[in-house]
Amino acid sequence: MEQGLEVALTDLQSSWNNVRHHTEEISSDRLLVRRGQAFNITLYFRKRGFQPGLDNIIFVAETGPLPDLSNGTRALFSLAGHHGPSPWIASLETNGASSLEVSLCAPPTAAVGRYLLKVHIDCFQKSVTAYQLGEFILLFNPWCPGDSVYLDSEPQRQEYVVNDYGFIYQGNKNWIRPCPWNYGQFEENIIDICLELLDKSLNFQIDPATDCALRGSPVYISRVVCAMINSNDDNGVLNGNWSESYLDGINPAEWTGSVAILKQWHATGCQPVRYGQCWVFAAIMCTVMRCLGIPTRVITNFDSGHDTDGNLIIDEYYDSTGRILENKKKDTVWNFHVWNECWMARKDLPPGYGGWQVLDATPQETSNGLYCCGPASVRAIKEGEVDLNYDTAFAFSMVNADCMSWLVYGGKEQKIHRDTNTVGNFISTKSIQSDERDDVTENYKYIEAKTHSCRIPYSQYSQYLSTDKLIRISALGEEKNSPEKILVDKIITLAYPGIMINVLGAAIVNQPLSIQVLFSNPLSEHVADCVLTVEGSGLFKKQQRVLIGILKPQHRASITLETVPFKSGQRQIQANLRSNKFKDIKGYRNVYVDLRL
Repeated sequence: MEQGLEVALTDLQSSWNNVRHHTEEISSDRLLVRRGQAFNITLYFRKRGFQPGLDNIIFVAETGPLPDLSNGTRALFSLAGHHGPSPWIASLETNGASSLEVSLCAPPTAAVGRYLLKVHIDCFQKSVTAYQLGEFILLFNPWCPGDSVYLDSEPQRQEYVVNDYGFIYQGNKNWIRPCPWNYGQFEENIIDICLELLDKSLNFQIDPATDCALRGSPVYISRVVCAMINSNDDNGVLNGNWSESYLDGINPAEWTGSVAILKQWHATGCQPVRYGQCWVFAAIMCTVMRCLGIPTRVITNFDSGHDTDGNLIIDEYYDSTGRILENKKKDTVWNFHVWNECWMARKDLPPGYGGWQVLDATPQETSNGLYCCGPASVRAIKEGEVDLNYDTAFAFSMVNADCMSWLVYGGKEQKIHRDTNTVGNFISTKSIQSDERDDVTENYKYIEAKTHSCRIPYSQYSQYLSTDKLIRISALGEEKNSPEKILVDKIITLAYPGIMINVLGAAIVNQPLSIQVLFSNPLSEHVADCVLTVEGSGLFKKQQRVLIGILKPQHRASITLETVPFKSGQRQIQANLRSNKFKDIKGYRNVYVDLRL
C-alpha cells in the first residue's frame, strides 16, 4: 500500500529570496518578500517524494487575526494550478527523490503584512494532512510593474526605498540649512515595529478584518500610517510640542534619526515619545513607508501657509494703529514646514493624478475625523483641483494661498492688501543619489506671473514721453465668458543711451590732445538731426559743436576731437547729444592735466 506524503522540514530559503527581493538588509534569517515577485521554498519529505499523479498540494497563505477568502486575507492555491480562482501562484521548480522546490508568488495587489504559510496534502484523494510551513512578511514592490507603487527608475528606487539616510532642509528661504537624518528603515526590529504600528491604529482596533483586507492599498496604508505618526487620536509615535518647553521629554531639535524614537515607542508599550515637530513627524513617516516598500521622500516648504478655515487664504487682521490682532489670528505662515511625498497610483482619482502624493503627519487639521493629511496628488495641487481626495485644498493652501491683510475698525473689516507671492518658496528635497538640494517648487505651482511679453516701439510712446522720462503702461485683462476683469499698471523710468568719453594719451598743458566720444542709437529706427556738443574749462577755448546728421538703427558712432589744454589740474570734459528722437543725452569724463613739458 502506498504511503502518504509527509512534510519533515521546510527551507524558506530566506537568505537567497531576500537578496532577490531587496530585503537582505532587513534580515537574512527571516523571509521578507515583495508582492508580485516569485520566491522559492523547498519541502523535504519523510518517506517518499512528491508524485504528481497521486499527490495534490494546496498552499494556504493567511494574514491578520481573521483570515478570510472573501476579503483576500486568506488564499488557497494549488501546485497543480487548478484549485480555485486565487491570484496567488504556485509552480514546481524541481522534484527530487525526497524534496520538492516550488515557486510561490503573491499577486501585486495582495495585502501587505505578516503571513502564515501552510500546506494541505491530499493523497490518493482520500486523506488531507495540514502542515504549518512558517511565517513570512509581504511588502509593497516598487520593482514590480503590476504594483501600484511601481517606480520605473532604478536610481529613484535606490534613493526613495533603499537609501537609509538623507537631509531635511530647515531655516528660512534666505538661509536654507541641510540637517542630516538617519532613517534606518532596515535596522533590527524596525519592520516589526512598523507592522505593530499598523495593528495599533484605530482602524485595526475597531475592525481588524476590514483593516487587514485594505492593506493592499498604498492609499489606505499611507493614511493609517500618517495618523499613527502623531498621537492626537491614538497612542501614536510622537507627541508634538511647539512651546519651547521640553523638560519632560526631548527637544525636537536634538533628534538625529528615527530608530531611537521608534524603538522607544515600542519599548514603552506604544506610549507616545516626547517630543516632535514637523521635520521629526516627516522623518519617522519616511522610515515607516520606505520600510513597507512605498517610495517616499521628505519635502520642506519655506514660507508655508496654514489655512484653518478652508478659504485658501491666509488672513491677518490689524487695528487702526497697525498692530496685529492676535485674538483674531488663526491662519499662519511658518518659516518652513516639512511633509512627505509618497509614490503611488491613484485609481480613485481621474487619470493623470498618480505619482507623488503629499502626506503630512504633523497634526494640524483633521481629515475625516482624524489628524492626518493626504494623500493629495502633487499634480492636483499644481492644477488647483482642490476637490480631489484627500485634503488637496489644505495642501494647496500650504504652497499657494494668498495672504490677505484686513483693517478692523468700528466693528467693520476692510481689505487693505493682498499678496500672492509670499506663500510657498524653495520647496526642497534631497537629490537622487546626491547630497545636493533639489528644488521641486515647479511640481507644486506655476510661476506666479504666466507672463505676456509685448514690444512697444518708440513711435508709439514717444509722443507721451515727458521731460522726466516716465511713462505709465496699463493693461486690462478679462477672462473669456466671465465678467471678471483685472487691471494692472506700471510706471517705467526710461534710461537714455549713454555717452562714453575716452582721453587718448596724456593730458599736458599746451600739448595736443585727442578726445574720443562714443555713443549709439538703441532704437530700431533712424534718428535724425543729431548734434554733439563738447566743452570743458581749461581744455577747450569754446564749446565744440559737431553736426552728425542721421544715425542708423542700432548704430554705434565714434567722434574724435582735437584740442590743446591750456590750464593744468583736475578738469572735466562734458558732452551732450541731441536729436529728433531724444534730447540731452549727457556724458562726462574727469581728466588731470599735467604741467610738465
